[in-house]
Order: sequence, then C-alpha cells, then structure tokens
Amino acid sequence: MHSLSIGFLLLLLLAAAWSDIRSRRIPNVLVFPGAMMGMLLHALLPQEAGGLGVLGSLAGWGTGLALLLPLYLLRIMGAGDVKLMAMTGAFLGAQATVGALLCVLLAGGMLALGAALWQGKLGVLWRNLNVMLLGALAGGVMTGLPVGGKPGESAGGDAGEFAAESVGSLPYGVAIAAGTMAYLAMTRWA
Repeated sequence: MHSLSIGFLLLLLLAAAWSDIRSRRIPNVLVFPGAMMGMLLHALLPQEAGGLGVLGSLAGWGTGLALLLPLYLLRIMGAGDVKLMAMTGAFLGAQATVGALLCVLLAGGMLALGAALWQGKLGVLWRNLNVMLLGALAGGVMTGLPVGGKPGESAGGDAGEFAAESVGSLPYGVAIAAGTMAYLAMTRWA
C-alpha cells in the first residue's frame, strides 16, 4: 500500500475516532468523501506503487460494508461504524479489509473489556457473554439476555422474554481505528 494512501487513511480514522469519542457519531461528511478519496487514490496510483485500481478499491469498500452490515441489522453496531469500515475497505482492498477486521474485532473486544472493568460491570459482561454462548451452542435464537433473577422474568414482566442489562455503549470508531492501525503496522513491518 502506498504511503500517501496510508497517510490519508490514518488521518480519516483518527478524525472518526475523535468524533465518536466526543459525540458517539461518525459523520457522513467524513466517511463518504473518505471512501471516494480512497477510490480516487487507487485509480490514480499505478499498481507497482501500491494502487489497487478502482475495482479493487470498490471491492474493499463492499467487503467492509458486507462484513459489518449484519451486526448493524442485529442492532449490535451503529451505522456510522459500518460506513467507517466500508471507507477503510476502500483504502485497503478486499483481502486486507478482512485481515484488518480481525484486528478491529480484537481491539473492540479489548475496548469492551476495558470499559466494563472501568465501569465496574465486568460481571454483567461475563453473564451476557455466557448467555449468548449458551444460546449459540443450543442452536436457539436469543432475543435478549437475562437481567438477573429467574429465567423467564424480564423487566417488562412477560414470561419467556429476556431483557439485557447493558454494559454500556462503546465508541467503536476507536476500535476500527486502533485495529486498522495495528493491522497496517503488522503487515508493513512484519
């Protein structure tokens, strides 16, 4: 990957992370022009200099979008996070986007663990994780997580429903920035 592309991507990721920390939003005015910039850079850069071409950049954009869109549809992640990963894919290309996403997911897990420790909600995080894993192992579709008390009791009082006790929201733009930077560092200097 060309240094110019990496520089622009890092600036955009830092701006998105900062915005997400401050307002819990990643603005479209950042991600849409950023994705176009990634595609334009790859259209202009020769392949010998690290250019992917427009199709390679577009494939990366689509990969970033496709990999996180299901998490948005399940209301696990915000739309801004999905668009930020798609923008990142426009700079990285499809294959590197998959590698970067693995680092992003690890960074997100560490961020969630750190936030739960900081807020004194590690027990809630552990309980929610156990219920999700048990539900996945049982092959059932879970609509929520238990708050506590007896199974079948919920905050709303309807038997058979579960209500999740939230550990809190995370500025996932920080995880996307940190994970992508870690991936770039590993691939550049490994």
